[in-house]
Amino acid sequence: MSMKIRLARGGSKKRPHYAIVATDSRMPRDGRFLEKLGTYDPMLAKDDEGRVKMNIERVQYWLSQGAQPTDRVARMLEASGARPKTERNNPKSAVPGKKATARAAEKAKKAEAAVAE
Repeated sequence: MSMKIRLARGGSKKRPHYAIVATDSRMPRDGRFLEKLGTYDPMLAKDDEGRVKMNIERVQYWLSQGAQPTDRVARMLEASGARPKTERNNPKSAVPGKKATARAAEKAKKAEAAVAE
């Protein structure tokens, strides 16, 4: 059985809150889970202590049983110190697109022409 530690959404429209749960990966996002490990409230300020609450001992137990955290949960675990930080690299995200590159080249060309006169 492939296990995941992931977020299960709760709350009403435009007022989300999430439960951090251990579940079988084949179950629906908000469906059946094995254990609730904590909560995440994105409506609170980023520096608020109540934004993320986790039972670290149980999270460590599930990780030792082979559960894989999702990307968002992994970042929360890294922030809490329960997991070592992983190096993330997406070099293409900072590269401008074709139109932006063309605009920049045209702007540089106009600036160069203005300086030459």
